[in-house]
Amino acid sequence: MNKILQSHAAMFCFSMLIAGSFSFGSMIANDISPIALTAVRFGLAACIMGLIAFFTRAITRSAMQASWRYFILGGTFGIYFILMFEGLKSATPISAAAVFTLMPAMSSCLGFILLRQKIRFYGLVAIIIGTIGSLWVVFRADILALVLFKVGTGELIYFLGCIAHAFLPILFGQLNRGENAIMVSFGMLASGTVILSVYGAAEILQTNWTGLTLLIWGTIIYLAVFATSLSSLCLQFASIHLPATNVMAYTYLTPIWVLVLERILQHETPPIWISGGVVLSIVSVIILLCTSLKSQN
Repeated sequence: MNKILQSHAAMFCFSMLIAGSFSFGSMIANDISPIALTAVRFGLAACIMGLIAFFTRAITRSAMQASWRYFILGGTFGIYFILMFEGLKSATPISAAAVFTLMPAMSSCLGFILLRQKIRFYGLVAIIIGTIGSLWVVFRADILALVLFKVGTGELIYFLGCIAHAFLPILFGQLNRGENAIMVSFGMLASGTVILSVYGAAEILQTNWTGLTLLIWGTIIYLAVFATSLSSLCLQFASIHLPATNVMAYTYLTPIWVLVLERILQHETPPIWISGGVVLSIVSVIILLCTSLKSQN
């Protein structure tokens, strides 16, 4: 597989791994401080990526130069996750996942404004279709709620976090100086741990870590290993080889995985009519993928 196909495969995995964050995260969002949760999550993930980086010899003297770049990435990543879990205190996993799918539109706008990345016609059509599908799910196919823009506080908080996340593909591409994905992921997570440990020291110390339930610890481990370490590795790798719009296109698949997971966990059963928004999301991904593959030929 060439780098382009590998990048698409990485983002497909990314969409599945992220889905667990919404379902599992909503189960513990009110039981632990978002800052403390994100800090320990980043810390565990940084240890994992650090071991991988050490044994693969990804940590080099040149990669450690201009380490301020990792703090920018880690801070941005941390803001996203803190606001995500603040939002999940009241937002449902499905509606939060739908908000997450607004990021392709955000990334496209940022890519155009900051990097002058052109948006192809079919890409624009796909983003519009995907955005409509996202709003369909967020407002649960309620036209009146859409007209009045009746959206929950949790969704609004998480939307702010998604703005931070939308910067990541651009930052990965602009700040990379030839380092591989493992090194960048380790640097980002380690820097994010330092920032969160300093900023949230009080909340971290106040958390009763020995009194946390198995559900909370199990969720933290899942978030650290799969939804942080592996997903950031996939995102960072794909961001180097694909335009920001195509990278974020895979977020349209996340609500589908969340719907499946919610059914498996026997949590929320959404009304059948929001499936129209899911169908539009799938259509938008297909259009973007076809456009991307065609441009590579």
